[in-house]
Parts: sequence; structure tokens; C-alpha cells
Amino acid sequence: MKTSKNTILITGGSAGIGFELAKQLSADNHVIIIGRNETRLQKAAAQLPNVSTITADVSNAEDVEKLVAKLTTDFPELNIVINNAGAANLNNLLSDTNTFEKAGEEMLTNYLSVIRLNEKLLPSLKKQPDAAIVNVSSVVAFAPSTRLATYGATKAALHAYTRALRLALADTGVKVFELMPPLVDTEFSAEIGGKNGIPPAQVADEFLAGLKNDTYEIRVAGTEQFYRLYLSNPDEALRVMNLPRE
Repeated sequence: MKTSKNTILITGGSAGIGFELAKQLSADNHVIIIGRNETRLQKAAAQLPNVSTITADVSNAEDVEKLVAKLTTDFPELNIVINNAGAANLNNLLSDTNTFEKAGEEMLTNYLSVIRLNEKLLPSLKKQPDAAIVNVSSVVAFAPSTRLATYGATKAALHAYTRALRLALADTGVKVFELMPPLVDTEFSAEIGGKNGIPPAQVADEFLAGLKNDTYEIRVAGTEQFYRLYLSNPDEALRVMNLPRE
């Protein structure tokens, strides 16, 4: 996949992994970052070249309709969509009384909203000579953490959907990538020990290499090793995922 002269949409692009992706991609591409907070979007865009912003909540159906209409009108050359926006909550499956509500928020943002946006943008993407969809998943797609049980379920669902979408689009010009980082040190992950994670710039570096080489499952850093463990011994992978952490 070419890594320059693209028009790229990044949801959740004002901070964390999304911002680092925008930072690295905006040097040689036009990048459109999406987020719910206008102030944060403008602050992010002020630090980057070749960036446009659109304020939208991808979990809101009305916002998505307006977003797709604007993209179709203002950015008809859009050829890469990076579904990065996410929601995560810590769980205690024994004592929490709002797991259902938290799971609904996560499933809508992390999974169902990705399907909706992809579905609405696919007609335009299929018209491009070189196009891609990138779904940002997680190492927990392979083995769940009890602290992130419902979040892990959304990423497992996204992983399955991404594989099926890739197969469905195999005979078109739309490539389907999955970016699978481990724990990353971002504001998003602070509550779950993100300070122990890898820097978001490393995720962006490895993503660009994977995109360039058509590596459709980009397993960042230790995610590759964990994936190999999961294939050889799923029970051990589950145990390792749930080891006590600081």
C-alpha cells in the first residue's frame, strides 16, 4: 500500500495513538482527524501540517450521517479510513453493578460504529484505485483480561469482523488492515496502567512499516510474541494476560 499522497480519515485523531498516526502520516498525506471535542481537535491540528478536522461522535448515528455527507462532498478522494476511536472501562465482574451499561458503550464505539462507518464509506472507497480500511484492535482480541472483560470482547468481535471484511473485499481495490497494539502509554489507557506501556510513536512507526509492506495484521511490539503463545497454548496465554500487575 502506498504511504504518501493519500487522503486519510482517522477517528479519535486528537490524542494518543490517533494523534501519533496523524503526526507521522500528515507529512506526506492529507489527514482528516475526527473527534468529539472541537477544542482538542483544533489544538491537535495546530501542531500538524496537511490536516483538516471534523467534529463528530462516531457512536452517534446523526453525526455519522453528517460526517459521511461532508466527506463525500469535500473529500471525494478519501482512500484510507483508520477506525481508531475507542472506549474502555475497567470491570469487576463479581461486584460491579453497571457492567451491562459499560459493555453497551464499548460495543457501540469499538465494534458497531466501525461497521456502520465502513459500510457507509465503502461505496466511495471502492471507486478509488488504491484504498484501505484500518481497524485498530488490541492484543486482548486473543485472550481477555478479567479487568477488561467487555473491552476484550469488543476487540475479539472486531478481529473476527476484520478478517471477514478482508476476505469479502479480496477481489476489490480495498485492502483491510488490523493494527493490534499491546498496552500503550496514552491518556486513554492511564486508568489501566498505561504508564507501563509502549509509546504511541512506536505504534505509529510499526503501523507505517506494515502498511507499506501490506502486512494485514500488524501485531505491534510484544503482541507478536503473545500471538505466538496464544497459537501454541491458549490457556497459558490467558494465564499470562491475567498475571497481577502494578
